Amino acid sequence: MRLANKKILITGATSGIGLASLEKSIQEGAFVIFTGRNKEKVEDLQKKYPEQTLGLVSDSSKVAEQIELVKTLQDRDIHLDAIFINAGNVMHKPLGYWTPEEFDLVFDTNVKGPFFLIQAIVPILNNDASVVFCGTADIHIALDHSNLYAASKITLRSLARTLSKDLIEQNIRFNLISPGPTDTPAFDKVAPNPEVKQAMLDSIVHIVPAKRMAKADEVAAAFIYLASDESRYVIGTEILIDGGVVNL
Repeated sequence: MRLANKKILITGATSGIGLASLEKSIQEGAFVIFTGRNKEKVEDLQKKYPEQTLGLVSDSSKVAEQIELVKTLQDRDIHLDAIFINAGNVMHKPLGYWTPEEFDLVFDTNVKGPFFLIQAIVPILNNDASVVFCGTADIHIALDHSNLYAASKITLRSLARTLSKDLIEQNIRFNLISPGPTDTPAFDKVAPNPEVKQAMLDSIVHIVPAKRMAKADEVAAAFIYLASDESRYVIGTEILIDGGVVNL
């Protein structure tokens, strides 16, 4: 029970890495406040874990909804021990296909929303609180069509350092988890049909020295470590969970 008596916020927790992190957090004794954009999915997950969770519908790309999320927590007198900024936009496109609206959507979801969520939520963070960003190994490699996505995620790498320095006196620390290729439903969003999806997965596995994709719960295990008291001396850094993609 490494997270016993801790209250944790996980954004984008209705599938993939967020869902795996929610379930591991519950197993480790935490009470989890989680968000998702889909009301039905949020309600279904809340029903599955009625005693251990509080589900809130929230779009991470919208600053006003992040402010409202924090207000809801304040109204319920909830103070947090850890946050997993997991919700993200994984859109990939060749350079020439991007529109200004799509650019804004990627950065609003991956950078702007999280930044202003953190700005608003600092007053309800407990002593020794841990904030974890979900990055990507793409920031270290030139993966096809990851141009804008990787650019947004490397911003989080910088924020993990600068915000750790800004808030070190308040004992609030920031770190980044950077997964490599991970088997999640996110691939359904970037592939137009099953054949294209399978071809994409095959090409990705080919570049992974471990010869497989990560499982969502393997990434979630890193979050548990960073959310726990075991990692109090881990500040402003990045943990790669990439099957050797970056370093081998």
